Amino acid sequence: MVHVRFEGRSYDLTERELNITAAQTDDEIRTRLAGRFDVGLDTLKDYVIDRTASGDLIVRPEAVYG
Repeated sequence: MVHVRFEGRSYDLTERELNITAAQTDDEIRTRLAGRFDVGLDTLKDYVIDRTASGDLIVRPEAVYG
C-alpha cells in the first residue's frame, strides 16, 4: 500500500495502481506520483518517502518544526 498526503488530502493507492515497487528509488516513486497527480516533478521534490517494516510506503511533505 502507498499512503500519500498531497495538498491537504490523503490517498491510499496500491503499488500496482502506480506501477511501482518499494525497491524503486525515491526519485522514481516521485516521478510516478507526479504523473498520477498531473503535477511537475518539482512539486514533489521535498516530499519524504518512508518505508515501513510492513512494506508500505508513506509519502508526505517534509515536516518543518520550529
